Amino acid sequence: MAAEKKFAGYICTGCGISERLNVNQLQTVATREGKIAEVKQHARLCAPDGVQLIRDDIAAGATHLMIAGCSRRSKMEVFNFANVAMSRANLREGVIWARPNAPEHQETTQEMAADYIRMACAELKYLNIPSPSAEQKLNKNILVVGGGVTGMTAALEVAAAGYPAHLVCDEGELGGAWKDLYKRVPFRAAASEVPNGRDVDLPLPEEPGIAEMIAQVQANQRITVHLNAHLAKTSGAPGRFAADICNTAGATVTENFGAIIQASDFKPYDAKQLPEFAYGKTPDVVTNFELERLAKEANGAPLKRPSDGKVVESVTFIQCAGQRSEQDGHLPYCSGFCCTESIKQALYFKTQNPDCDTTILFDDLRTPGAAGEDFYRCGQQEMVTFSKGKASAVVKNGAGLTVKFKDLILNEDTELNCDLVVLATGQVPNNGPDPYAQLAVDEAETEEEKEAARRKLEVAPPSILNLDYRQGTDLPQLKHGFVDSHFICFPYETRRTGIYAAGPVRRPMDMKQAMDDAAGAAMKAIQAAESAANSAAVHPRVGDLSYPKFRKEGCTQCKRCTVECPFGAINEDEQKYPVFNESRCRRCGTCMGACPVRVISFENYSIDSVNQQIKAVDIPDEFSEKPRILVLACENDAYPALDMAAQAGIETTPFVRVVPVRCLGSVSLSWITDSLSSGFDGIVLMGCRRDEDYQCHFVRGSAIAAERLSKVGDTLTQLNLEPERIVVHEVAITDLARAPRLLNDMAATIEKIGMSSFKF
Repeated sequence: MAAEKKFAGYICTGCGISERLNVNQLQTVATREGKIAEVKQHARLCAPDGVQLIRDDIAAGATHLMIAGCSRRSKMEVFNFANVAMSRANLREGVIWARPNAPEHQETTQEMAADYIRMACAELKYLNIPSPSAEQKLNKNILVVGGGVTGMTAALEVAAAGYPAHLVCDEGELGGAWKDLYKRVPFRAAASEVPNGRDVDLPLPEEPGIAEMIAQVQANQRITVHLNAHLAKTSGAPGRFAADICNTAGATVTENFGAIIQASDFKPYDAKQLPEFAYGKTPDVVTNFELERLAKEANGAPLKRPSDGKVVESVTFIQCAGQRSEQDGHLPYCSGFCCTESIKQALYFKTQNPDCDTTILFDDLRTPGAAGEDFYRCGQQEMVTFSKGKASAVVKNGAGLTVKFKDLILNEDTELNCDLVVLATGQVPNNGPDPYAQLAVDEAETEEEKEAARRKLEVAPPSILNLDYRQGTDLPQLKHGFVDSHFICFPYETRRTGIYAAGPVRRPMDMKQAMDDAAGAAMKAIQAAESAANSAAVHPRVGDLSYPKFRKEGCTQCKRCTVECPFGAINEDEQKYPVFNESRCRRCGTCMGACPVRVISFENYSIDSVNQQIKAVDIPDEFSEKPRILVLACENDAYPALDMAAQAGIETTPFVRVVPVRCLGSVSLSWITDSLSSGFDGIVLMGCRRDEDYQCHFVRGSAIAAERLSKVGDTLTQLNLEPERIVVHEVAITDLARAPRLLNDMAATIEKIGMSSFKF
């Protein structure tokens, strides 16, 4: 039997609310129309005495709270009460800060506030208090896949936080792609300068520290190292992953983990695809990785030409070799670390022989990191020549080499002779096959498409994680083979909950960036394990205890929820009914929006909780000249953008009523049809950017919403309603000026085409 609900309401009069609004009238709306028996006013609810007032009511039995004041995106830590349901009416950012303070606007401003009170009360009645799923207990073990610098750093960070780590390395020794470094780019900037302009303590190449890192890993009692090993199978979910770790001898051990970090680093670009630079035709053309091994072998002695052992007296570095190019077989991106690596390697030659003619041939020079600009100046002061030019060919010239290039300053073709050429090649992410490529075989409509998909799979790399997921064996990829982990909104996060990517598997980066990345991923993995133990969600709804539930008797087994879930959180049982994996779920609600029969819901977010807000809005008749525009705004970007616009004093039309949604993917078409039939004149959906550089926190929410709504125009036409009444916009959290303008534009459209014919 469900516990009895006891409602309590609060209206904050601070921040100018009581000066702009008739708070007593709002209190009456909450009690009479919202049916909340007792509604209290307070001068500053976020103050300690205001919070205590609420806590006292909770202690007295209040289970459902309606708080009217600032935005639900504000003071979240203050109004964080356990074991209660809560709705918030946005009177500050949503009303008084978004409207001019003038007598002629008082009526519509008060109407906005009254509607937000009604909406909050209506929502509250359909909210329940989530209870933990209790699917698993705390598993503190963290699996780290990859034995390079990124993987070792992640394991050390996990261990330093007090958690056991298992480090799986597919080679016989740790170190990965950077194990052959002779020196590394410094991690620090210059210390100081002297008046004559000659820098003191310029950052010079430093010892790589990889041997020391390996020793730390091997000596750490919390780290178990698996060499010559790979994952034969990975199954489960956050808090209860199971991984079969198999070694080359055929022995397999199964371990359980709370979370996983994929830190499989990168593979050097294959320079055999650069025949124009004579790679493979002469040993005197080497890659930056090969030069590092030569320097390590020389160990401080003068570097010698591989062909005949002659000490190198002139060397040319060709930047972006096979990079930043759309040519077939080349890398279309910048690998980020190559310029500083070339400066470092140029200093190898200058340190051994200041008279060595050392030229770095570049188109654009990029020196990220703390040392960056100082390291570049260090190269200049050591008389390294930086020449802006684009190399076209390298040819043998007797015992030496000739580099042909276009001088981009003089705009002419020229050439230079040297003993050695170093190709600054890039990073190729060491990832498994793209799950989308795997699914493409099954989803292909023609035999030709199916065959093309099969050919793509044949050349795909071997699996790294071997996930037992219906969506594929490895982490989804976005562009160029890098793991789909958005670098702005959610670094480390992947589409597989509890599995985090770190280092060059998710974007090109240098060693320092990879180490910082590993530390961040380690913290996220620990958070995921702890959250799973508490039955709570991870990013972006951290701590949310709700998870999807469905009415089995109403399910039509259409599979839309299983197909559209971005995170692989829904499987099917033997009867093809959905099976929800709570600890994989991110609580986005995409499954809820996908369900055509509306049988999926969350305790604190449902079809009804939003529908009742829509129905609670007071709809004026068609003669009032007061349209009503429903705004369904993503709570992660669009809603806070509107809040910040109001804080900046940007005016918004008084005719909008904004409902925050978890994601546009959660939007049910029933909300659209019900709002139209209720008399709303227009509907604006505001979600995140949805292209290849998407910013949707739930990956595909905006794209899915756009697909669902693509056919709504036909329905509107059949109802004799103009298609312009529904629009979908991509809004970033930084769109302070644009977000309110989009709402004002819709108000102008409604004024032009007229009120809805469905008004009562």
